Amino acid sequence: MKRKPLKTDPPSLPMEPPAGSLSPLAGGLIGLDASGRVVQANPAALALLKIGPDDLLGRPLSQVLPATAEGAARSLCSGTPSWDWEVTEPSGRWIVDLAPLARGQESGGLVCRFRPTEELSGLEDRLTSHERLKQQLEAIINLSSDGLWVSDGEGRVLRVNDASERLNGLKAADVVGRNLQGIVDQGLVDSSVTLRVLATRGPVHMLQYVSRTRKHLLVTGTPLFGTDGRIDLVVVNERDLTELNKVKHQLDQAREVSEKIKDELRELSLRELIDEPLVAESPEFKAVLKTALKLARAGVSNILLLGESGTGKGLVAKHIHNHGVRRDQPFIQINCAALPETLFEAELFGYEKGAFTGAREQGKAGLFELAQGGTLFLDEIGELPLTIQAKLLKYLDDQTVLRLGGNKPTRVDCTIIAATNQDLESRSRTGSFRRDLLYRLNTFTIRIPPLRERPEDIFELARLFLETCNQRYGLKRRITSRGLSRLQKYPFPGNVRELKSLVKKTVVMSESEVLDGDLVEGLGGWMESRPEDDAPASRRALNQAVWDAEEEALKAALARCG
Repeated sequence: MKRKPLKTDPPSLPMEPPAGSLSPLAGGLIGLDASGRVVQANPAALALLKIGPDDLLGRPLSQVLPATAEGAARSLCSGTPSWDWEVTEPSGRWIVDLAPLARGQESGGLVCRFRPTEELSGLEDRLTSHERLKQQLEAIINLSSDGLWVSDGEGRVLRVNDASERLNGLKAADVVGRNLQGIVDQGLVDSSVTLRVLATRGPVHMLQYVSRTRKHLLVTGTPLFGTDGRIDLVVVNERDLTELNKVKHQLDQAREVSEKIKDELRELSLRELIDEPLVAESPEFKAVLKTALKLARAGVSNILLLGESGTGKGLVAKHIHNHGVRRDQPFIQINCAALPETLFEAELFGYEKGAFTGAREQGKAGLFELAQGGTLFLDEIGELPLTIQAKLLKYLDDQTVLRLGGNKPTRVDCTIIAATNQDLESRSRTGSFRRDLLYRLNTFTIRIPPLRERPEDIFELARLFLETCNQRYGLKRRITSRGLSRLQKYPFPGNVRELKSLVKKTVVMSESEVLDGDLVEGLGGWMESRPEDDAPASRRALNQAVWDAEEEALKAALARCG
């Protein structure tokens, strides 16, 4: 089978016979006389055929390489050489070259060279591997975003990649093969780090401005030494700092905005704490504030506030923050029931650029990160989705958060305060709230009693809300002691929130300076239906007993039905 000649094959054998014994070229060489008998052989031929010279010399080639002998006979007759024949012999598979030798008009014999096919296959594989490696190196050099110059030890440019052409506004053809000193003298480049490397025999770093392209470059030159201690090559790397400077400027601006936002949050939080004073006239609520103050001064985290809706859990959380070691840091509050589950994770933990469709291009910090150094208040924690409960538990374990679409966790140090009006113990038994999260959150638990259990606070709270509304709306409304006394007897199922709303509505809507009658109307006539204060003592006692029995029955029903 005729094989296509390889580019890496050794050159053709000479047509004239070799002087003396055959040269030890690659592969086995056998010299034949005009009759086709072996007259010469090199050591490689003997080794490949695994025979001695006595067994080879003087024998017809047909007895040694029978398949090759046929082609040798044709070449001897025609005087035409044959190259790269692939022949299968009893001794192996060979690649054979046949070169007839002429003496005047007569045949002078023939030189036969044979090599194992594996040798050529190996050469082909190595050639393919080297060619692929060369292509890869070319691609790496030209696809690099950094500019690359390679020069020899004399300062002559050997190679310039595509990126360097763009950064310097020149063509590689204009500089390759030229000495850098001449390039600098011509003004194609302002200065040469390569010349400095050759002068100092060490790495050189410098900043360079290219006026043609208006680029700021960080240029690094590195020498490569030969075995004789002389510089063989100088490799220069050029990095474009123009975009980096823009990014740095944008980052500085973003940091300024972030600090401004944090300062505003801190100011708003402190103002809110000042604007919402706590009223504690009852022994029950005084005990709550005493415990809260103790926890605040200890600087503890994982505080759980329990209480009905409207009892002031948010104010107690702010009270803890305002009297703790983090009082000058942000107080971040989130109502877990106010956000849909699809947005909750992004709001709480933040997200990176492109984390999901509609995400901000620059990403967004989550509430955890905004609360860095301060307090994060998770109101209505019982409404937290189970998927978010697992991530919250992870934060409580290692104090790190991972943004959506991010791969680098951020360490956040903040106090965690949670609040709920639900029975988390019962919910953990039904599987709607993680028991392990409950155990982490209720390290310190404060139960805030409802307003009906602290009637002493109703009087002071009503007076405070009335004063605030009068100032805000420029009015002079008032409630008599009789009206306040009746307010204290109302159960206020909405607690402090209901009382505040009632006073505000009555102040704004009433046409009278005294609000007693409008308060009765605002409570749906409830106070008119309880004229105990005007009844005889025995009747008041009976009514109170009935009211107490109804209250206990309602509490029992609430406990059973949740």
